[in-house]
Amino acid sequence: MTFFQDYPIPAPPPRPRTPQFIPPPWVAAPRYELPPVVPVGQFIYKSPTFVMAIEAAKVYSTGCVLEMSWMLRRTDQDDRRWSEMNAVFHRPAPQLRDGAISVDSVLLFGMQFPDGTKATTSSLAMYEQGQGAPLDQEPDGPVFEFRPKGSNGGEDDMSAMGALWLWPLPPAGELRLLAQWTSMGMPESSIVLDGGRLRAAAAAVQKYWPDEEGQK
Repeated sequence: MTFFQDYPIPAPPPRPRTPQFIPPPWVAAPRYELPPVVPVGQFIYKSPTFVMAIEAAKVYSTGCVLEMSWMLRRTDQDDRRWSEMNAVFHRPAPQLRDGAISVDSVLLFGMQFPDGTKATTSSLAMYEQGQGAPLDQEPDGPVFEFRPKGSNGGEDDMSAMGALWLWPLPPAGELRLLAQWTSMGMPESSIVLDGGRLRAAAAAVQKYWPDEEGQK
Protein backbone atom coordinates (compact mmCIF):
# COMPACT_ATOMS: atom_id res chain seq x y z
CA MET A 1 0.00 0.00 0.00
CA THR A 2 1.25 3.46 -0.84
CA PHE A 3 0.41 6.76 0.75
CA PHE A 4 -1.62 8.03 -2.22
CA GLN A 5 -3.28 4.74 -3.13
CA ASP A 6 -6.71 5.87 -1.95
CA TYR A 7 -6.24 9.55 -2.76
CA PRO A 8 -9.47 10.79 -4.34
CA ILE A 9 -9.07 12.23 -7.81
CA PRO A 10 -12.11 14.29 -8.75
CA ALA A 11 -13.56 13.83 -12.20
CA PRO A 12 -13.12 16.90 -14.43
CA PRO A 13 -16.30 18.87 -15.03
CA PRO A 14 -17.93 18.37 -18.42
CA ARG A 15 -16.62 20.81 -21.00
CA PRO A 16 -19.14 22.15 -23.48
CA ARG A 17 -18.19 21.72 -27.10
CA THR A 18 -17.00 24.96 -28.63
CA PRO A 19 -19.35 26.05 -31.42
CA GLN A 20 -17.63 25.87 -34.80
CA PHE A 21 -17.40 29.08 -36.76
CA ILE A 22 -19.20 28.78 -40.08
CA PRO A 23 -18.12 31.60 -42.39
CA PRO A 24 -20.77 33.08 -44.67
CA PRO A 25 -20.59 31.81 -48.27
CA TRP A 26 -19.18 35.11 -49.55
CA VAL A 27 -16.18 34.97 -47.20
CA ALA A 28 -14.51 31.74 -48.30
CA ALA A 29 -14.88 28.55 -50.29
CA PRO A 30 -16.84 25.71 -48.66
CA ARG A 31 -14.55 23.56 -46.51
CA TYR A 32 -16.12 20.21 -47.33
CA GLU A 33 -16.08 20.29 -51.13
CA LEU A 34 -13.69 18.87 -53.71
CA PRO A 35 -13.65 21.43 -56.52
CA PRO A 36 -13.10 20.59 -60.18
CA VAL A 37 -10.06 22.35 -61.62
CA VAL A 38 -10.46 24.34 -64.82
CA PRO A 39 -7.12 24.98 -66.57
CA VAL A 40 -6.45 28.59 -67.53
CA GLY A 41 -2.73 28.92 -68.25
CA GLN A 42 -2.66 32.57 -69.36
CA PHE A 43 -0.21 35.38 -68.73
CA ILE A 44 -1.88 38.55 -67.51
CA TYR A 45 1.41 40.31 -68.20
CA LYS A 46 4.78 39.26 -69.57
CA SER A 47 7.92 41.33 -70.02
CA PRO A 48 11.67 40.66 -69.97
CA THR A 49 11.69 41.28 -66.20
CA PHE A 50 8.22 40.53 -64.81
CA VAL A 51 5.53 37.92 -65.47
CA MET A 52 2.16 37.26 -63.87
CA ALA A 53 -0.02 34.31 -64.79
CA ILE A 54 -3.35 32.72 -63.91
CA GLU A 55 -2.71 29.00 -63.72
CA ALA A 56 -6.12 27.46 -63.00
CA ALA A 57 -9.52 27.97 -61.42
CA LYS A 58 -10.91 25.82 -58.62
CA VAL A 59 -14.68 25.92 -58.89
CA TYR A 60 -16.92 25.45 -55.85
CA SER A 61 -20.69 25.46 -55.47
CA THR A 62 -20.63 29.07 -54.24
CA GLY A 63 -17.74 30.66 -56.13
CA CYS A 64 -14.29 30.03 -57.52
CA VAL A 65 -10.63 30.46 -56.62
CA LEU A 66 -8.20 31.63 -59.29
CA GLU A 67 -4.70 30.28 -58.60
CA MET A 68 -1.94 32.60 -59.74
CA SER A 69 1.82 33.16 -59.66
CA TRP A 70 4.26 35.92 -60.55
CA MET A 71 8.03 36.42 -60.83
CA LEU A 72 10.41 39.38 -60.97
CA ARG A 73 13.87 39.00 -62.53
CA ARG A 74 16.76 41.23 -61.53
CA THR A 75 18.53 43.22 -64.24
CA ASP A 76 20.71 46.24 -63.50
CA GLN A 77 19.36 47.16 -60.04
CA ASP A 78 22.03 47.90 -57.46
CA ASP A 79 21.81 46.27 -54.03
CA ARG A 80 19.90 49.15 -52.48
CA ARG A 81 17.28 49.28 -55.23
CA TRP A 82 16.90 45.50 -55.22
CA SER A 83 16.36 45.58 -51.44
CA GLU A 84 13.67 48.25 -51.86
CA MET A 85 11.93 46.15 -54.50
CA ASN A 86 12.12 43.14 -52.20
CA ALA A 87 10.19 45.04 -49.52
CA VAL A 88 7.39 45.85 -51.97
CA PHE A 89 7.37 42.47 -53.71
CA HIS A 90 6.85 40.51 -50.50
CA ARG A 91 4.05 42.81 -49.29
CA PRO A 92 1.69 43.02 -52.31
CA ALA A 93 -1.26 44.03 -50.12
CA PRO A 94 0.31 46.33 -47.49
CA GLN A 95 -1.46 47.53 -44.40
CA LEU A 96 -1.64 51.22 -43.59
CA ARG A 97 1.61 52.57 -42.16
CA ASP A 98 2.78 56.10 -41.57
CA GLY A 99 -0.57 57.47 -42.64
CA ALA A 100 -0.30 56.84 -46.40
CA ILE A 101 0.05 54.18 -49.08
CA SER A 102 1.31 54.76 -52.58
CA VAL A 103 -1.02 53.38 -55.24
CA ASP A 104 2.10 52.39 -57.20
CA SER A 105 3.17 49.91 -54.50
CA VAL A 106 -0.17 48.09 -54.23
CA LEU A 107 -0.99 45.04 -56.35
CA LEU A 108 -4.42 45.86 -57.79
CA PHE A 109 -6.95 43.43 -59.26
CA GLY A 110 -10.32 43.96 -60.82
CA MET A 111 -13.04 41.92 -62.50
CA GLN A 112 -15.48 43.22 -65.09
CA PHE A 113 -18.61 41.17 -65.72
CA PRO A 114 -20.60 40.83 -68.96
CA ASP A 115 -23.26 43.32 -67.81
CA GLY A 116 -20.65 45.96 -66.96
CA THR A 117 -20.60 45.31 -63.21
CA LYS A 118 -17.16 45.73 -61.66
CA ALA A 119 -15.47 44.33 -58.55
CA THR A 120 -12.03 45.20 -57.19
CA THR A 121 -9.69 43.74 -54.58
CA SER A 122 -6.93 46.06 -53.36
CA SER A 123 -9.03 49.14 -52.75
CA LEU A 124 -7.05 51.99 -51.20
CA ALA A 125 -10.21 53.01 -49.35
CA MET A 126 -10.13 49.63 -47.59
CA TYR A 127 -6.57 50.22 -46.40
CA GLU A 128 -7.31 53.75 -45.26
CA GLN A 129 -10.29 52.63 -43.17
CA GLY A 130 -8.26 49.81 -41.67
CA GLN A 131 -11.23 47.45 -41.70
CA GLY A 132 -13.83 46.01 -44.00
CA ALA A 133 -17.53 45.41 -43.63
CA PRO A 134 -18.74 42.95 -40.94
CA LEU A 135 -18.40 39.33 -42.03
CA ASP A 136 -22.09 38.62 -41.52
CA GLN A 137 -23.19 41.50 -43.72
CA GLU A 138 -23.91 40.23 -47.21
CA PRO A 139 -22.22 42.45 -49.81
CA ASP A 140 -24.32 44.41 -52.25
CA GLY A 141 -22.33 43.09 -55.19
CA PRO A 142 -19.76 40.46 -56.13
CA VAL A 143 -16.83 39.75 -53.81
CA PHE A 144 -13.38 39.66 -55.38
CA GLU A 145 -10.61 39.19 -52.83
CA PHE A 146 -6.86 38.77 -53.23
CA ARG A 147 -5.10 36.39 -50.82
CA PRO A 148 -1.27 36.08 -50.91
CA LYS A 149 0.01 32.53 -50.41
CA GLY A 150 3.73 33.06 -49.90
CA SER A 151 6.85 34.21 -51.67
CA ASN A 152 10.57 33.66 -51.85
CA GLY A 153 13.53 35.30 -53.48
CA GLY A 154 17.26 35.74 -53.72
CA GLU A 155 19.87 37.82 -55.49
CA ASP A 156 18.65 37.05 -59.00
CA ASP A 157 14.85 36.81 -58.87
CA MET A 158 11.76 36.74 -56.66
CA SER A 159 8.63 34.63 -57.05
CA ALA A 160 5.28 34.39 -55.30
CA MET A 161 1.87 32.74 -55.40
CA GLY A 162 -1.59 33.93 -54.55
CA ALA A 163 -5.29 33.32 -55.08
CA LEU A 164 -8.31 35.39 -56.06
CA TRP A 165 -11.62 34.45 -54.42
CA LEU A 166 -14.69 35.29 -56.52
CA TRP A 167 -18.22 35.09 -55.09
CA PRO A 168 -20.79 34.18 -56.29
CA LEU A 169 -20.28 31.95 -59.31
CA PRO A 170 -19.85 34.20 -62.34
CA PRO A 171 -22.50 34.52 -65.02
CA ALA A 172 -22.02 33.14 -68.50
CA GLY A 173 -20.14 35.43 -70.84
CA GLU A 174 -16.78 37.17 -70.95
CA LEU A 175 -15.10 38.01 -67.65
CA ARG A 176 -12.27 40.51 -67.92
CA LEU A 177 -9.64 40.06 -65.21
CA LEU A 178 -7.43 43.12 -64.75
CA ALA A 179 -4.22 43.66 -62.79
CA GLN A 180 -1.79 46.49 -62.15
CA TRP A 181 1.41 46.76 -60.11
CA THR A 182 3.31 49.87 -61.11
CA SER A 183 6.24 49.31 -58.75
CA MET A 184 6.98 45.99 -60.45
CA GLY A 185 6.74 47.51 -63.91
CA MET A 186 3.29 46.06 -64.70
CA PRO A 187 0.84 48.57 -66.18
CA GLU A 188 -2.89 47.89 -66.27
CA SER A 189 -3.19 44.55 -68.05
CA SER A 190 -5.98 42.05 -68.57
CA ILE A 191 -7.12 38.67 -69.84
CA VAL A 192 -10.57 37.32 -70.69
CA LEU A 193 -12.04 34.29 -68.91
CA ASP A 194 -15.07 32.25 -69.95
CA GLY A 195 -17.68 32.76 -67.23
CA GLY A 196 -19.93 30.09 -68.69
CA ARG A 197 -17.16 27.50 -68.53
CA LEU A 198 -16.48 28.29 -64.86
CA ARG A 199 -20.16 28.23 -63.97
CA ALA A 200 -20.74 24.92 -65.76
CA ALA A 201 -17.82 23.32 -63.91
CA ALA A 202 -19.67 23.75 -60.61
CA ALA A 203 -21.87 20.79 -61.59
CA ALA A 204 -18.82 18.55 -61.01
CA VAL A 205 -18.26 19.65 -57.39
CA GLN A 206 -18.04 16.64 -55.06
CA LYS A 207 -19.16 16.83 -51.45
CA TYR A 208 -16.90 15.19 -48.89
CA TRP A 209 -19.95 13.78 -47.13
CA PRO A 210 -23.26 13.70 -49.03
CA ASP A 211 -25.31 14.23 -45.87
CA GLU A 212 -23.35 17.33 -44.84
CA GLU A 213 -25.62 20.36 -44.81
CA GLY A 214 -24.13 23.78 -45.29
CA GLN A 215 -20.54 24.81 -44.79
CA LYS A 216 -18.77 23.90 -41.57
